[in-house]
Amino acid sequence: MSTFVGRRAAAIAKKEVFHILRDPFTMGVALVLPVFMIVMYGVSMKFNVKNVPLAVCDFDKTQDSRRLIETFGSSDYFLIHHVVSPAQALADLSSEHASAAVIIPPYFQKDLLAGRSADVQILVDGTNNSTVGPIVGYVNSIRGIASKRIVGFNPPMPYDIRTRFLFNPELTSSWFVIPGLFGVVMSILLVLLTALTVAREWENGSMELLLSTPVQPLEIIMGKIAPYTVLSIIAILLIYGIARAVFKVPFVGNLAIFGLGCFIFMLTYLAIGILISVTTRNQVIAMQLAQMAGMLPSTLLSGFIFPIASMPLAFQYLTAILPARWYITIIRDTFLKGSSFFDLGVAFLSMTAFCLTMIFLAVRKFKKDLEP
Repeated sequence: MSTFVGRRAAAIAKKEVFHILRDPFTMGVALVLPVFMIVMYGVSMKFNVKNVPLAVCDFDKTQDSRRLIETFGSSDYFLIHHVVSPAQALADLSSEHASAAVIIPPYFQKDLLAGRSADVQILVDGTNNSTVGPIVGYVNSIRGIASKRIVGFNPPMPYDIRTRFLFNPELTSSWFVIPGLFGVVMSILLVLLTALTVAREWENGSMELLLSTPVQPLEIIMGKIAPYTVLSIIAILLIYGIARAVFKVPFVGNLAIFGLGCFIFMLTYLAIGILISVTTRNQVIAMQLAQMAGMLPSTLLSGFIFPIASMPLAFQYLTAILPARWYITIIRDTFLKGSSFFDLGVAFLSMTAFCLTMIFLAVRKFKKDLEP
């Protein structure tokens, strides 16, 4: 068998470039899809819960009860609407016209003036688990503000707790979502780009002509991957520009570390796509497997939405072999924390090992296909 020749790989890459230029679908997937997804998800995915519809039933109708209601309404968290009875408040919760309800009993002000504890009932719709925690947190914050407005002073505390939010002081959702979208968008894009390449050659009958030449599997794979690597770099630059210019996400890390992480991740998922394409030899099946390999792990098991520490232990170990998990860690840490290469050493080692494994499997599988 002849040794690896870069000239043959370059010829295959040139052929692939001509195909990409003639195929508007490929160009659209490579350049339009990532921009569309980053803008759509970046605008629509918000973890800050605001404008929560709040049903208020005030049986006291005094100055103090009105101050309590005004405290809820003056925040950006709640939209107040009044109801006449607890039954109507429950009906609003059942019909989803309200996510929470406040019921102020009679003698609310009388109990306060007498120095007694005044009770207020808060009902929260528990069907949407993602909003319960923020609503309860808002209520606790508003309770302290309302106490000061009604009583006129803050009760003395035996201790003082001061909280600072590092790396994202205002808890802006886009600062958390957009860096994570790098992993989700690119994993879907990269697998789709290469999953159809070799399968298309087999379906069109051009693979036999290619295999009749003294070409090695590694040359074919590298020639196929090279043009899509360039397209992927352009896509990442587009996403980076949108993140910085449109969503104002700060970047405090090192661009070299960021670029190295992106490059290893690109090679990994391009190799996964090639492996799928080599194995299936069918574009329809390759497309289905690409969606499963790219979308599901990067969305559900990468830490993009659900914290890995909250997953069952078995799934935490499973995420350790997923490159999207480590890539999202690298992106978020370089964007917001400015982590060094040594801080991200485990992530880089894990991604590199997975990348080399995928390239080895793709070459190995291609060798089997070359045997008579």
